[in-house]
Amino acid sequence: MSKFKHYDIIRNPVVTEKSTNQSENNQVVFDVKVDASKPEIKAAVEALFSVKVKAVNTLVRKGKVKRFRGELGVRNDVKKAVVTLADGQSIDISTGL
Repeated sequence: MSKFKHYDIIRNPVVTEKSTNQSENNQVVFDVKVDASKPEIKAAVEALFSVKVKAVNTLVRKGKVKRFRGELGVRNDVKKAVVTLADGQSIDISTGL
């Protein structure tokens, strides 16, 4: 593992209608650190939740351009990780760690 700690990599779970539907396919969605790699995300999820990870897919949502009192500003980019768990594994994100 690199210099990042597990809690620094996994920011928070994403609880939306789409991510809840993905739980039927053994998938869980997390917001992660923007510069975290797939092996780091996999190691963090396996260490924090004691599960076996099958695959990790990532995407970066670019920050929106917003105005505040006439001045332009940009929101931060957000990286999401869709973690596919092995068969028989599950994570209950509502209970926390």
